[in-house]
Amino acid sequence: MNSVADADPAALADEKRRLRQLRMVVDLTCNVLMQGRLPRDEAEDLVAAARRRALELFPDKEGTYELILALYERWIQTRSRRAATLLAERGIVPVVPNGGEGRPQ
Repeated sequence: MNSVADADPAALADEKRRLRQLRMVVDLTCNVLMQGRLPRDEAEDLVAAARRRALELFPDKEGTYELILALYERWIQTRSRRAATLLAERGIVPVVPNGGEGRPQ
């Protein structure tokens, strides 16, 4: 038996719609991150929003999304380290909001 052939056409159409939405969210998130203009906290907020939307669209796929999220987080960390190194090489000390105590609540 072929499960795709046996599937409900309405369910398949709904899944295709949700996949298109997820692809748009991920593509937009990647494009904004690749521009490199967001501060780290805003980049993390953007990734968190993409995660929330992905889980709204596919609530049973959290494990899969966590694998993708790890790639986003690694990219953000790499970019942050690279930016900090470039600033240090130029003798620039980055301003840490909130006295270095983390993001404001």
